[in-house]
Amino acid sequence: MKFRILSAVAALTMALTGLQHAPAHAQAASAQPVKFSLCYDLTKMLTFVTVPIAQAVRDYAQIINQRGGIEGHPIEISLQDHGGEIQRGIECYQKMKTDNPVTYDFFYTATSRAVLPRAMEDGNILLSPFIGRADAVDGDVFKWIFNIGPTYWGQTANILHYIKTRSGNNFKGVKVAYVYPDFPSGQEPIPVLKTLAAREGFDLQLFPYPLPGNDQSAAWTQIRRFNPAFVIDFGFAAMHTVAAREMKRNGIPMEKSISFNFLNEVDIANIGNEEAKGIKRSSNVVGGQDHPLMQQILKELYDKGKGSGDRKHLSNIYYNMGLAMYAPVFEGARLAIRQSGWPLTSDKMRRGLESITNYDANGLIAPVTVTAKDHGGGGKTRIDMWDGAKWVPQTDWISAYDDVVWELVKQGSAEFARTKK
Repeated sequence: MKFRILSAVAALTMALTGLQHAPAHAQAASAQPVKFSLCYDLTKMLTFVTVPIAQAVRDYAQIINQRGGIEGHPIEISLQDHGGEIQRGIECYQKMKTDNPVTYDFFYTATSRAVLPRAMEDGNILLSPFIGRADAVDGDVFKWIFNIGPTYWGQTANILHYIKTRSGNNFKGVKVAYVYPDFPSGQEPIPVLKTLAAREGFDLQLFPYPLPGNDQSAAWTQIRRFNPAFVIDFGFAAMHTVAAREMKRNGIPMEKSISFNFLNEVDIANIGNEEAKGIKRSSNVVGGQDHPLMQQILKELYDKGKGSGDRKHLSNIYYNMGLAMYAPVFEGARLAIRQSGWPLTSDKMRRGLESITNYDANGLIAPVTVTAKDHGGGGKTRIDMWDGAKWVPQTDWISAYDDVVWELVKQGSAEFARTKK
């Protein structure tokens, strides 16, 4: 499966992303495109998130192209399917290299980890926002890897900071449960949880359950007995519905639950708007359709029958996540061309991304600053709460316990530098 977005016009939209218009002489119909390659699981287990994200990226590119592209160069998006299989992902990477894109994106932790050493050796930029190695934010070691946005480690730290503020800024003796599917991604937050439990003195207990996550009864029965003040839930897709059912069965108030960023509007609808009231999530992007970029996409694409997919996906936070993932990437490309000119090479793109400063895509995302040392951009999130009808922010954008997160990052990156795995 492959989609290409091409336009003959040139210059980025300023109103939506804060980018400057390209000079008139750059608006040439024959300009060479800026190529971005995506290889996602579009057919198997991750379609609930990859389909709306890919749709958002293509729509965003189309909007930018309608206003001129990036510094006079239209965006070209190549989208392929790896089906959640590591070997197919590696083959996809080898195939994509022949097209010479400026970035590669797999949105699957296992495939991203498998491709990472190859991308490093080849000097190709691998994007892994919200997934992949949390320690890859260390630009000193992972020169070609960019995890722009909050990693699971960063989200965990921010969630714990919120819990501490809700506990009178005194964590001593506070009971915190962590419930998660027992596989690598679900295990990712554990180092931060354990480190901060030892440092802050809260009572942490872990409650794993087996994949595919439709049987969580034993875990939630144990959580009931533990009687925590807060439950941090690493679920996704149908796991959220199962968790909500088990919370109700065990008499655990929804207000105690805080999820990672993959709790979305479809999950809320499946739980029930009223039943889900009080549930919280860690957010990395403004949700809903009120943001100017969302309004423009609706009016200029979907109202005119030009959208890249089903309109229903625009009501899903995953769609907004797709915009959040690529707003800094397109900005990095603009900066790279501005700074170093055309053609846009991987090295120029890397330096462009490392030049992003306090960029929030006109309020769409938390302000991002990427440097040669920090390829994550700061890792800010906020806590949102479902009030029965909409998501309501409970905090500002925050980045907490940076010292703890970066200590773990440096430990992990040092191990990679030593072993290359």
